[in-house]
Amino acid sequence: MELKIRNLRKDYGNFPALNGVNLDIRSGELIALLGPSGSGKTTLLRAIAGLESPDGGQIFFGDNDASRQSVQHRHVGFVFQHYALFRHMKVLDNIAFGMRHGQGPKQSEAVIRKRVLELLDLVQLNGLEGRYPAQLSGGQRQRVALARALAIEPKVLLLDEPFGALDAQVRKGLRRWLRQIHEETGHTTVFVTHDQEEAMELSDRVAVLHKGDLQQVGTPDEIYDSPATPFVYAFIGDSTSLPVTITNGAATFEGAPLSVGRVDPPDGPGRIHIRPQDVTLVAAGQGVVDGRIIGLRRSGPYRRADIAVGQHAHRIEALLPPELDVSIGDQFGLAFKRYAAFADDREPPKLGLAREKQAA
Repeated sequence: MELKIRNLRKDYGNFPALNGVNLDIRSGELIALLGPSGSGKTTLLRAIAGLESPDGGQIFFGDNDASRQSVQHRHVGFVFQHYALFRHMKVLDNIAFGMRHGQGPKQSEAVIRKRVLELLDLVQLNGLEGRYPAQLSGGQRQRVALARALAIEPKVLLLDEPFGALDAQVRKGLRRWLRQIHEETGHTTVFVTHDQEEAMELSDRVAVLHKGDLQQVGTPDEIYDSPATPFVYAFIGDSTSLPVTITNGAATFEGAPLSVGRVDPPDGPGRIHIRPQDVTLVAAGQGVVDGRIIGLRRSGPYRRADIAVGQHAHRIEALLPPELDVSIGDQFGLAFKRYAAFADDREPPKLGLAREKQAA
């Protein structure tokens, strides 16, 4: 089922939760709505489900305008963060609830039981149909919640922070499992998360929202490698930034040219955003700017260095191999393999990528 969101608006008093969002969701894809708290991602999901009434715009399920349809008529499966299972019902009855009480044609108990057992096999909970939710782990409860959503054979599957209540190790296992389930079932799936790692690992495409605006939509590679706005660059992955002046397509920092190529933003104040893995330490005076190491910390197989540059000690972060012999206070030159240049945040942001000469 293809979804089309057209100019969707939702206000809560004076707070705009959605500012005219436009989004196409392809049939059979798994798309993540990613953003910080208050970005509008859950409001958008609930509007798709019919749990929120938008103040303007349209939501199409295929060619059908579902904007004013009830939740029941949209025929979506919804998985909540905190499971929302019926505590007094056994697993079998929780999963069967929609089949027994939904608006579709009534089915015999034999057919319902067969379907429930098939779903329990799919979500790897064979033999647990007689247990109550309190007798299950958090990960098992979330699998039951997903089986219940799938039981009604929904047109669209919607998940609101489905792993938010689980610990980190359980989350990782369930992410891989959910991707496998999606590939087996082929449902059009929309899930909300604030966890960028989760979005990047699970989804076919990511829609990044911020303050009710849709900042960018793209594959995980596109979102990470070619961020369209300063917010996306800062929110996805690690990065630090420097204030620059852009003149005739070139960026300078405190008068020092930073690029031999052109950048896209118009003349005036701007910022460059740099990922730690794109910063290389070279001999002092041999890079595009000099800096002093002010902090070192271990990060998995690497060390992260905080480096102060410029008259105002702006902080740049670099990812270093652990065998590199450096200490706090050491002076180095910095070479930038790649960065993104944007106009000042008060101006419409434009992406500009540049590569530096490799220092000798």
